[in-house]
Amino acid sequence: MNIKYIEDKRLFKIDTEATSYVIGIVGKEGFVGHAYYGESIEDDDVTYLLRIFEGPFTPDTNERDRLSFYDCFPFEYPTHGIGDFRESALRIEDEAGHYSNNLKYKSHMIYKGKKGLAGLPATWGNEEDSMSLELTLSDYEANIDVVLTYSIFEGVDAVVRSAKIINNSGKAVFLTKAASASIDLDNKDFDKINLYGSWARERHINRTPVSYGIQGMYSKRGEPGHQEHPFTCLLEKNATQTQGEVYGMDLIYSGNFRTITDRNQFDLVRLMTGINPEDFRWKLENGDTFVTPEAVLVYSNEGIGGMSRSFHDLYREHLIRGYYRDKKRPILINNWEATYFDFNEQKLISIVDEASKLGIEMLVMDDGWFGNRFDDNSSLGDWFVNEDKLKGGIKYLVDEVNKRGMKFGIWFEPEMISPVSKLYEAHPEWAIHVEGRKPGLARNQMVLDYTRKDVRDYIYGLIKNVLSSANIEYVKWDMNRPLSDIGGAEIAKDRLGEFMHRYTLGVYEVMERLVTDFPKLLLENCSGGGGRFDAGMLYFGPQIWCSDDADAIERLVIQEGTELIYPLSAMGAHVSDCPNHIVGRVTPFRTRGHVALAGTFGYELDVTRIPEEDRNMIPAQIEMYHKYNDLVRTGDYYRIASYAQNGKFDCWQVVSKDKTTALVTCVLVRRSPNTRSRNIKLQGLACDKRYRLLNEDGSEYINGMAGEEKADRVYYGLTLMNAGINVTEAWGDNQSMLIYVKEV
Repeated sequence: MNIKYIEDKRLFKIDTEATSYVIGIVGKEGFVGHAYYGESIEDDDVTYLLRIFEGPFTPDTNERDRLSFYDCFPFEYPTHGIGDFRESALRIEDEAGHYSNNLKYKSHMIYKGKKGLAGLPATWGNEEDSMSLELTLSDYEANIDVVLTYSIFEGVDAVVRSAKIINNSGKAVFLTKAASASIDLDNKDFDKINLYGSWARERHINRTPVSYGIQGMYSKRGEPGHQEHPFTCLLEKNATQTQGEVYGMDLIYSGNFRTITDRNQFDLVRLMTGINPEDFRWKLENGDTFVTPEAVLVYSNEGIGGMSRSFHDLYREHLIRGYYRDKKRPILINNWEATYFDFNEQKLISIVDEASKLGIEMLVMDDGWFGNRFDDNSSLGDWFVNEDKLKGGIKYLVDEVNKRGMKFGIWFEPEMISPVSKLYEAHPEWAIHVEGRKPGLARNQMVLDYTRKDVRDYIYGLIKNVLSSANIEYVKWDMNRPLSDIGGAEIAKDRLGEFMHRYTLGVYEVMERLVTDFPKLLLENCSGGGGRFDAGMLYFGPQIWCSDDADAIERLVIQEGTELIYPLSAMGAHVSDCPNHIVGRVTPFRTRGHVALAGTFGYELDVTRIPEEDRNMIPAQIEMYHKYNDLVRTGDYYRIASYAQNGKFDCWQVVSKDKTTALVTCVLVRRSPNTRSRNIKLQGLACDKRYRLLNEDGSEYINGMAGEEKADRVYYGLTLMNAGINVTEAWGDNQSMLIYVKEV
């Protein structure tokens, strides 16, 4: 890990453990361009990669073709209106309506450590494990400075970037576009991967060729949403999970985003991410600054899997914070699919009575405990206990749960307000709306104006009162609708374009207050399931509910897309009821447990009403969780087979950092007649270590052997990775198995 300025070559070189990122200053004027990102290189002069000597584009000697230079130079932070006709990262409008900016090198600073971003979630580090570069560019004519910050971390092959725009012009200006990161790459016959979906089928992997022009993903919903995701990777056409070059980019942000690729006439591909510029217009007074969210760049020459493991390491080690960062999470049972709104304290206690005997560790009381809430048509914002439902109030219920040896958690939807509520009666102006226009509803609810401090203070005060009234150790923070009808009584007309970003900052502020006041609280974020599963949320809570669809087979596809970027420890995953409440599928209880083991693990059902055969399996599943969770939570993830691609079989593996143990999960979704055993090649093991294969119950895994021939068999890691093992197809569909790999 190192960052250096090579003065005689005018190059900045950022080195992680296995990659190099190089920025060059060129020409008398000091244009700043992206020279190289990829596998580690030496400190050689790679200015030639900027192609500044290829006419007619030479910046210092051919003024007549300056626009040709602008339109092909790989700018490190491209601006609008000067002649670079590709997508720009920065667009600033002055008081006269002009919007041309030209950035040149001004100064730089290299230091150990990593600074935070005011009001925004960001990666963190200290002087021993991180290093940063602040590269200041300036539009000297407009007196606008842009500080590009780059940070790296010991042992992690990722570069994180953000931009700070400083207005020294003496007048107000308007930012209409301020991306977090942009990088120009020579096209290597790239494909791109995006994640798409909808409610209950989030983050499906979509791989397509990079074509000419602009392609991308975006959100205008006030959150990333179920439909698209602020992640893109570029990868060579032949890249797979295990080989090929891959460039990944993710955004640490929970609001409107846009991530695009722009392939131009010269076959340069510009990859860019940041706040969605649509409806964004930020007034920057003289002396003010604007800081963009942080973007994460990852390069891998070990395929998609190498990229995923770098993202996982960064987020586990330098984004997630708090008491549960490195801890096993309690096994919870949530009453939502068990009871929906139809519960009282006795019903919940009856669930706890059974759950505690089985080894479940926490009850989470979901929607319906407050106000006059008997369905989803009222009471959001009235965060007062409904004592008609919960006799004795929250404290009585929590004490009863604690007496039975279980922890207690609770559901909130702090950003929402129901038109039928005491809060709306008192403060209709607190709901986001356009004056004089009837706002659209979703789930019969509106959104509170979190740009207002009085709203944030009031709602947080109610939440704090509830959490302080009893021993509540977990909060599920939900958000069940997007933002629309943008307007508010307190926002000035010339600042309406700031609303969506200010809303997101308001949410972050309340979450920060929550985890500061309750440092041992386990916060799980949720947005109608996986609508706000983003890196920004992981800064406040170590886990996010992955999807409202907890069907094990649907989750194979959802969790594969999620695991592409986010560590398994972040994925809220539960064993749900059958027939599944979303798709109606019946899946073996064993398979549901194996799939949920890839995440935080818990139960989403009425344990008092499920079949006895299933209930009797719970203690063994809980024992399985305690046995394997440290490995699943901290190990390296490898994707072996994809049901989303092959339609029949899913398989993934987690390997401990010291390569002494591994866990392989196989799910046979569709059984075919007259087939042989399936051969799979393990990954990530140590070639020279010897391993034994074990079944879930600790017995030896047969691996195609019979009788005494299978006794005490061991295999070198090299054999398991190159020759593989055989997996016999079980009888029936949707069957699963675990194989535990242990060093001898």
